[in-house]
Amino acid sequence: MVVVFGVVLLALVLFTTELLPVDVTAIVLMVLLILLEPWTQISPEEGISGFSNEATVTVLAMLILSTGISRSGAVQILGRKMAAFAGTDRRKQLAATVGVAGAPSGVINNTPVVAILVPVISDLAHKGRTSPSKLLMPLSFASMLGGTLTLIGTSTNILASEIARELSTEYADLHAFGVFEFTQLGVVVLVVGSAYLLWVAPHLIPERVPPEEDFVEEYEMGAYLTDVVVRESSPIVGMTVERAIDQSQFDADILQLERDGERFAERLGKKEIRAGDTLRVRTDRNTLRRLLLADALALQDGPETAADLAPADDDPLLVEIVVPRGSFLVGETLASSAFRGRYDASVLAFRSRGELLHERLEDVRIQVGDTLLVQTTSNTLDRLARTPDFIVAREPDRPEYRTEKIPLAVAIIAGVVGVAGLGLVPILVSALAGVVAMVATGVIRPTELYDSIEWNVIFLLAGVIPLGLALQQTGGADLLGALVASTAGTLPPLAVLWVFYVATALLTNVVSNNASVVLMIPIAARAAADVGASPFAFVLAVTFAASTAFLTPIGYQTNLFVYGPGGYRFTDYFRVGAPLQALLSVVTVVGIWFFWGLTP
Repeated sequence: MVVVFGVVLLALVLFTTELLPVDVTAIVLMVLLILLEPWTQISPEEGISGFSNEATVTVLAMLILSTGISRSGAVQILGRKMAAFAGTDRRKQLAATVGVAGAPSGVINNTPVVAILVPVISDLAHKGRTSPSKLLMPLSFASMLGGTLTLIGTSTNILASEIARELSTEYADLHAFGVFEFTQLGVVVLVVGSAYLLWVAPHLIPERVPPEEDFVEEYEMGAYLTDVVVRESSPIVGMTVERAIDQSQFDADILQLERDGERFAERLGKKEIRAGDTLRVRTDRNTLRRLLLADALALQDGPETAADLAPADDDPLLVEIVVPRGSFLVGETLASSAFRGRYDASVLAFRSRGELLHERLEDVRIQVGDTLLVQTTSNTLDRLARTPDFIVAREPDRPEYRTEKIPLAVAIIAGVVGVAGLGLVPILVSALAGVVAMVATGVIRPTELYDSIEWNVIFLLAGVIPLGLALQQTGGADLLGALVASTAGTLPPLAVLWVFYVATALLTNVVSNNASVVLMIPIAARAAADVGASPFAFVLAVTFAASTAFLTPIGYQTNLFVYGPGGYRFTDYFRVGAPLQALLSVVTVVGIWFFWGLTP
């Protein structure tokens, strides 16, 4: 048991510090549990059982179904229609944001919903003269609230249901959740949370990104973008752009070449420099002075706004891209990932953990949630928008939606939910059948299946499931549950239930939401049994708490999606999220007591 607690402590440290990607951490835990079998009681078969667990396979299928909806453009089109309805009215904009993220997250996994809507809501903010900061955090929070509506709203719900099913042999009160089993409580949480986002949050969310401010101003690029003219005597005449600047001596990049009134930004690396060319350079003022002297360049004024970069909406374009979990860029640098050569795009600045970075960008280690300001072209932007390695914070000019497939996609999702909701087949079978139907009808192509899956989520689930099993089999969960139950002498069961909600919420805000339910559900079930309360009620409280992490940007992946584009600071989440978390702790606990009671 002591060894298992040691592994749990290691898990908490690694998840909190993110020394390793969360999926890698999960695999490390899996291997440790197997290697330490005499103390953890986890055999190799049990160690890898997470890969065949019903929750893991169900989540995998739901991710594919969500991609099918995304490919059809159904959510994006709904978002654009609501944006058109909102116009420049800020209250309508916020209502549209909450509405378009909340309800759909109950039937589509909420993480893809936010990824789909970030560019839609960012465009709404800019066109409606509203700070994106005022809309993007409510987008993330509303998606979490909507995820509590049904079993399939979040991967957390699905995992909690499977753990409850496994514990049902020990606790008669437990069982796998039905698709709509806790919908009535989810509706209450969504309504109360939405009211908070509409009436209270606007007064708490700061305008980190001023309305109508363009990217050059927002990222303070004025001092880092300069136009220079190549003189006849310049040593770089005849060189290609990629060889013109010695990166070991100068922290500078050539972003654009202008010749005879024509600008070149795409496939720039192989272009040969001639005398009289005008080069747009990204560098700081000190490096610029040295570069002017070394390469015989003449100074011109640089762009002061985004409009100066490309008059008449021509190429090049400035866009923000967000790095989600699972992106190949996580842990890499721009140099090691060959970003510029791979995507024919130049990174001008980083926003990382609320800090703007302008210098030595090639050597910056990229983290989950980082936002990159990228200069690109319309052709490359369309390509960036189609890759799952980024979330582009603006819609491409030529989105490739399969709008003719929208009726099929919606019908398939309705069928998956309806058949499982009626209890005709388990959600696992229903979801897999839905995947087959989407492929058969062309909503999603066979070649897109693997890219549809967030493999980091799958490996995370597969890795943490054996950890929960080890807690149960070694008696660790029983011990912790008994310790919590000992407070029953001074606290009534309703208060103990609230304590579990708060403890899970705090844990979820520093580690993975899926890891928190794996750790907390067995403990909650044991504590409930020891105080004579309903294990189902306690498991439900843990599930809701793990599905709503508002206090930090790292507590839930959707918070990271909006971290950079909203220009937020770490403390902004606590400022806005703490009152909401406190409010929902009471609403959820009282709701569980009202709908299901606390007796077995």
